[in-house]
Amino acid sequence: MSNQSEWISKDFGAFKLRFRPYTLTLRHVFTVASFSRSTTPVVLTELEYDGIIGYGEASMPPYLGESQESVLSFLNQIDLTGFNSPFQTEELLHYIDQLALKNTAAKASIDIALHDILGKIMNQPYYKIWGLNPNLIPPTSYTIGIDTEEMIRQKVAEADQFKILKVKLGLDTDKMIIDTIRQVTDRPLCADVNQGWKTREEALEMAHWLAERNVSFLEQPMPKEQIDDNAWLTEHSPIPTIADEGCQRLVDVPALKGVYSGINIKLMKCTGMREAKQMAELARSLEMKVMIGCMTETTCAISAAAQLAPLTDWADLDGALLIGNDIYDGMTVVNGNCLLPDRPGIGILRK
Repeated sequence: MSNQSEWISKDFGAFKLRFRPYTLTLRHVFTVASFSRSTTPVVLTELEYDGIIGYGEASMPPYLGESQESVLSFLNQIDLTGFNSPFQTEELLHYIDQLALKNTAAKASIDIALHDILGKIMNQPYYKIWGLNPNLIPPTSYTIGIDTEEMIRQKVAEADQFKILKVKLGLDTDKMIIDTIRQVTDRPLCADVNQGWKTREEALEMAHWLAERNVSFLEQPMPKEQIDDNAWLTEHSPIPTIADEGCQRLVDVPALKGVYSGINIKLMKCTGMREAKQMAELARSLEMKVMIGCMTETTCAISAAAQLAPLTDWADLDGALLIGNDIYDGMTVVNGNCLLPDRPGIGILRK
């Protein structure tokens, strides 16, 4: 689909909804344990109430099973004629959630836009509405995909402002990648294995090897189905383990205590800001670590996620930095720190 696609518009009386497909182009080919890609399909949304426009976004990396076509189909099912105020938040988002199974990115695009409207009506950034301090947002990591030694050195050089690097692992090049990075920097690393290791013995051996090289934690070390193996690794690992593919929504969190040290929350997995905050608070109550992550996204979804980042231990909010055709201005990264503008809602403007 072309990035010049026309907006699809729907008028529900109190609310108007507009959406269109858009394709993000990546600055580098992005490789993880299971695939490579140079673009990411997204759908941009605008929800309007009383002349106030809220911005939203659905980002669909292929492994999630959503596509521009599935998101457009889902959004076309929505009928908001039964709602006359954005302050019917719980009821409205419950309606959106029960329209179809999964479709979490499509649902997030509505949730984000609705929160943007609410913040604009209240004339406050959403982190202030939630009572959060933006100075407590952890520095964001910057992602280094699986690549050749030469390209890894180039990517590390390009990431010189970041205090922590996130390294994609899970293939037979793992030690080469870490050794290459360690030849040029001693900055802390976190390792995202994307389910790439298959046995607990391999995973534990790598955990010790990585811990000796200043790697702070392991994200999704083994397939999510290997619950006993992941729990065994968490018990024996010298560094924390974080569930990513193994943790989608709020209902998943209680069963993960003891299986992982913490969870990675992403708006596109959990239907948006409302459920993401609930997940962070539940994980905290279970004494689990909390990470806020992202897909390859525009500054729209990144700025939305950053509103709740003060609740987390780690932030991985570099998605908009990996693309070359962002169309929003919002959260920025300076010296690795996430800076939220003092604007209402999720804090973004169209460029």
